[in-house]
Amino acid sequence: MKMEKLSIEERFSDIDYNVSVIKERIAEAAIKSGRNENEVRLMAVTKTVEPVFINRAIKNGIDLIGENKVQEFLGKKDFLELSDCEAHLIGHLQTNKVRQIVGQVSMIQSVDSAKLANEISKRGEAAGIVTPCLVEVNIGDEESKTGIGFDELFELVHEISALKGMKICGLMTIPPICDDMAMLDKYFSKMHRLFIDIKDKKLDNVDMSILSMGMSSDYERAILNGSNLVRVGTALFGHRIY
Repeated sequence: MKMEKLSIEERFSDIDYNVSVIKERIAEAAIKSGRNENEVRLMAVTKTVEPVFINRAIKNGIDLIGENKVQEFLGKKDFLELSDCEAHLIGHLQTNKVRQIVGQVSMIQSVDSAKLANEISKRGEAAGIVTPCLVEVNIGDEESKTGIGFDELFELVHEISALKGMKICGLMTIPPICDDMAMLDKYFSKMHRLFIDIKDKKLDNVDMSILSMGMSSDYERAILNGSNLVRVGTALFGHRIY
């Protein structure tokens, strides 16, 4: 049976409810992990979501959004109420799109190569800005996913820490899809150890303050394993419409 399309008001109501529930679950998971609920940040992932619904989430206290594609974000930006809301780029970034996005978002969460980092730094220096970035780690070593391999992470961090037009602020990952909670915990725990190991090295131009992991289906498990930024789309806005 074909599902009826929800009205704007019905979508608003769903978003209001979803934001409330997600924040409650984040708070509960944070407390279980021995932290204050304010130590975990909620990002609304806005891929394919229309500005009217993104703005509704912002009115509900969402102060961070994440977009996957440069062109989609730039096409929406003028319609978004971002005066009290940060925007991050979280999807794979091609080097030829860097000039379009540097200076347009507060952070790039998907740096996975020295080549990309150098281009971000170069464009940042030309614009007189320093771009905060996260290094994306392919924690499951999956060929289908972007991200630096965990065994190459330290070398990459060392290499790009010398760049003047960008700053490393932490790590980001998308673990393999798995129904086994023990295996999921293993991936998240491994990321947290990498995060702590790099933080302990106290490298110049490396501020390990953000561990971005956990999405709609697993954000509570991620928080229990040390995540302090979760990226939630479907659980907040409903299933994507392509």
